[in-house]
Amino acid sequence: MNDTVSFGYEDVAPDEKTRRVGGVFSSVASRYDIMNDAMSGGMHRLWKDRFVRRVKPRAGEQILDMAGGTGDIAFRLAKSGAAVTVADINPQMLEVGVERAQKRGIDGLVWTEANAETLAFPDRFFDAYTIAFGIRNVTDIPKALREAHRVLRRGGRFFCLEFSTTLWPGFAEIYDAYSHKMVPKLGQLLAHDADSYRYLIESIRRFPDMTRFEAMIGEAGFVQTNVEPMLGGLVAIHSGWKI
Repeated sequence: MNDTVSFGYEDVAPDEKTRRVGGVFSSVASRYDIMNDAMSGGMHRLWKDRFVRRVKPRAGEQILDMAGGTGDIAFRLAKSGAAVTVADINPQMLEVGVERAQKRGIDGLVWTEANAETLAFPDRFFDAYTIAFGIRNVTDIPKALREAHRVLRRGGRFFCLEFSTTLWPGFAEIYDAYSHKMVPKLGQLLAHDADSYRYLIESIRRFPDMTRFEAMIGEAGFVQTNVEPMLGGLVAIHSGWKI
């Protein structure tokens, strides 16, 4: 672990990042899904649908959805009959998810406050581990990946949905201008919080590119790693297997 880690465009002490990221998600929890729709034009729903299709959840499986507080991925996974545990470091995000599940009449999910870097689950417990738009907010990403590997059974699968850097000429410049100028304004308008959304955009820029992140997944012990870019890599589905 380095002496400093990135918090947006700043380099801060690891404990400081953990504290600040907690503050960001406590601030935006109640408006998180509305902002996702506004920022992506609703496309995040299609990305998540595609992501869960790649996971191929099955009835009776044990699946850990990490950083899944609002339930978006868990609700999709649970339709298969899988036993889904939703874990998130932020209690406010979990509160939103529990409330949404109650309103939708979705029972059977397990909700737990947990840090991706220090999971309390036993070794080789889950059949699949999912994390959507959460890994870049983890303070020690390699440690979290090793924990994901630890809690998976042999033959278990890891799937991560995360923003990256689009390689499409022209679109990259357009998206860069939109995200830096418009997203904080949307954050202020819809969530009354421009700074948190400014951080979320900056955190995408500081996140490793697709090739490097795929290598990090392999370094954590996963094999048959794969990356599936969408919109030229603006968003990517990363996967790997534990043998």
